[in-house]
Amino acid sequence: MADKKQTFSRRKFLAGSASAAAGSLLGIMVVPNTVFAAPNRPAPSDQLLFGNIGVGGRGMGFVRPGTSIALCDVDERRLAEAVKRVGGNPRLYKDYRELLEQKDIDAVFVTSPDHWHALMTIHACEAGKDVYVEKPACNTIEEGQAMVRAARRYARVVQVGSQGRSQEGAYYGCRYIRNGQLGRVHTVACWHYENPKGDWTPNRRPPEYLDYDRWVGPNRMIPYNPTRTHGAFRWMLDYGGGQIRDRGAHVMSVALWCMDADNTGPVTIEATSGNPQFEGLYDVPQNLTIVYEFKNPDWTLVWAQPGEGYKDPKFKWPRESYGARYIGDKDNLIITYGDTAETDTEEKAKKYEPPADGVQVFHSPGHRENFEDCIRSREKPIMDIQAGYKVAILCILGNLSYILGRKLEWDPVHEVVKNDDEANRLLSRPGRGEFHI
Repeated sequence: MADKKQTFSRRKFLAGSASAAAGSLLGIMVVPNTVFAAPNRPAPSDQLLFGNIGVGGRGMGFVRPGTSIALCDVDERRLAEAVKRVGGNPRLYKDYRELLEQKDIDAVFVTSPDHWHALMTIHACEAGKDVYVEKPACNTIEEGQAMVRAARRYARVVQVGSQGRSQEGAYYGCRYIRNGQLGRVHTVACWHYENPKGDWTPNRRPPEYLDYDRWVGPNRMIPYNPTRTHGAFRWMLDYGGGQIRDRGAHVMSVALWCMDADNTGPVTIEATSGNPQFEGLYDVPQNLTIVYEFKNPDWTLVWAQPGEGYKDPKFKWPRESYGARYIGDKDNLIITYGDTAETDTEEKAKKYEPPADGVQVFHSPGHRENFEDCIRSREKPIMDIQAGYKVAILCILGNLSYILGRKLEWDPVHEVVKNDDEANRLLSRPGRGEFHI
């Protein structure tokens, strides 16, 4: 555990007079912005320069030497590890808003816990930064609406990190489906293994290397517990929301893309659970089935934990696999994964070549590569914030139906639950203290 006098404070990592303090703490030297690029001018060799907000877990994968010139985290140990990966003299922050003030940063990677995605993305857009934000895009409907408005108002490129759309298996599957090889697809049946229980561990005082108040940020305050902090926040309904908000944001992103349904939404959502009473520290149900009905065209999306595809004898996927079966009136197709586990599909889709006058599907060069291409071209990326928000709606409403224990009727145009004031009150949250939209 770090000594108290070494704990990160809000101002220790600012450029200027605070540089020496930061350098002393981590054994590095923070250099002025002009070493990298002058304000409002391209960086050397027109290289894009990034700030990384949240550098633990998944976030570490976006930290790169040479281009990650500013790092931010509320965990001293994670920030120190990121510095080792970057090398050189990155600028360091605990308050992401101070990172956003830096004029030579072209874009930011927001890889913080889910409950921070919306506010950080909105503030980044306001600061004139393009944004790659990890999935799920948002925790509430209000947040998603505000993110889309901010991206459009400030003309920002915002890519949501559901990277399956940029992987080969999804590309081949989407091309196959959109060219009618399954006939009319009437059902997309997703499967995923169950949520964990979480062993009971006692609450305790937050460690000195973690600014826990800032980690909680806009969410309701709960006592610190290492079993539900950092990556384990996923198993708390209003922090992460379970597998449906984690992997569901990947699998259902691919589904909406293949079904050409990014601009639509379900009209009914109904969740059921065979084990609604959580048995451990977490409050997500172990198993969960959610049925979404779409209209014009009519089709059904099913999210199931574990679901029929879990032990499909036709394909030898690993036991803990996930994906979706696309069921048409002529044929079926399986597309698996959709995240860091490379998306895969059946050979018939991989070998298929559409006719010259067939449906053409965008072939992404890679999710980060597509994001960087769009920073330069100012085009919308393959997982633009509007599409990412539409996927998040599925996750949010699925959990909401489970929490309320009833079927919801959704108006996808006005984005309200019909005839249900209680449900509509839960489409937003007040924030906490200074952390609110």
